[in-house]
Amino acid sequence: MNAPQYKPVLPQTPEASNDPDLLSPHQEHTGYLRGIKTPSRYSRLLAPGITGVGAIVESAALMLIALGLGYAFSPEDPLLLRLSFPYAWILPLILALRYGSMMGVLSGLVVVAGWLFLYAGFGPIPSVASPLFPRDFFIGGFLLVFIAGQYGDIWAVRLARSNVVNGYLSDRLSALTKNHFLLRLSHERLENDLLAKPTTLRDTLSQLRDVVLADSDHTVDLPSAAQLVQLAAHACQLETAALYVVNNGRVGTVASGKVGQPFPLNHDDPLFKMCLDKKTLVHLQSAELQDDQKTHYVACVPVLSGTDDLIGILVVKRMPFLSLNYENLQFLLVLMGYYADGARHAQATRQILKMVPDCPQDFALDYVRLARLQKETGVESHILALRFGEHDMQEILSTHVTRGLRSLDMAWPLQIGKSTVLIILIPLSGANAVSGYLLRVEEGMRANFGADFGQAKVTVQSMRVGAENGEDALQHLVTRMQIHG
Repeated sequence: MNAPQYKPVLPQTPEASNDPDLLSPHQEHTGYLRGIKTPSRYSRLLAPGITGVGAIVESAALMLIALGLGYAFSPEDPLLLRLSFPYAWILPLILALRYGSMMGVLSGLVVVAGWLFLYAGFGPIPSVASPLFPRDFFIGGFLLVFIAGQYGDIWAVRLARSNVVNGYLSDRLSALTKNHFLLRLSHERLENDLLAKPTTLRDTLSQLRDVVLADSDHTVDLPSAAQLVQLAAHACQLETAALYVVNNGRVGTVASGKVGQPFPLNHDDPLFKMCLDKKTLVHLQSAELQDDQKTHYVACVPVLSGTDDLIGILVVKRMPFLSLNYENLQFLLVLMGYYADGARHAQATRQILKMVPDCPQDFALDYVRLARLQKETGVESHILALRFGEHDMQEILSTHVTRGLRSLDMAWPLQIGKSTVLIILIPLSGANAVSGYLLRVEEGMRANFGADFGQAKVTVQSMRVGAENGEDALQHLVTRMQIHG
């Protein structure tokens, strides 16, 4: 079976992406953020961001230049007082709109100073007209400048607020753009991981349990070996592999299960001999394998029963390069250990059933397997016991909890007196996962029935699978539920 070839997906930067929602920093700073454009060259000339001393100097300089031009073109009437329209107040009006009321007042004072110098004779230049002060000219001009300056001040504040809000929105949009880009990369990597490993450990163990329990022929050394190899090939991306029986250190000559092209077993292969001697997982990168030793295999996985007895070896000859990693090989080792405990479970299961006669065989089988996994790999599992109080809703509540179990969880219902007891085996879950599970069950009861554990008189007991004297601990848990509830 040839493994599919996957084309690597290279992450695209926002600059290289054709997605209009992903903007590069260059596009962001040049004004493409949702229509918010940066100021152009002409807008900076019309409304530059000059404040303070620069604005005062600019306003005074413009007014002096305007007075000089008025005197140069009309020496007899520089402020154009004789005309019907007050042209002298146009520039103060513009400066008031541009910089606000203060600059408008300053420009008006420059106009008053110009009248004093050019008309009233206070300066070195002789007066050009009667020194009678034009009261209406200046009162109307200052009122016009005040109105324009107030308008400019209000809109300057509003523009400043708008700029602050737009700056904040631009920063948020930039952050959302980057988060969206990272989210798309995460989805692509998850997709690649799903293609490389199409099943999870929980799903694979659930399928393996069904395969082993469905085999009624218990006379063979490795029951359901062919289905096991096919399942391992699908879960761990094996291309060519074979499973061989081991009896008292002697390896069978015929493969009990295989996948891919058949191949003869080389008993002198260093990788195979190392796995047979040390009863551990070995592969091409194992430290025990010397550089000068040549092997025809990629990995050899031991199939160890619950009594550390080697009952088989899975020889992997070919597998994709990307699948040859520690996580995938550890997954394969856990899979073989789970199978071995199912194939040689009779003695341990009889001990469980002897101590707890009411325990279902499937429940006892999974208990033994999970205790073995905890001992070898440190993966924790737990048992929960829920006793429902003596009321009319106990059957409905227990059914509700049973329906909420995951695919790999197992429930063992008991009837103790007039109370219903539900013992739940939760594989591959630590203490935090159990607490979260109980919280979800209680929230579900509160949402559906309006009662929590206390109101529904539900007693909870828990125990870690794999503790010392596991059979006695399971019996003690059942006894506690019978006595204390």
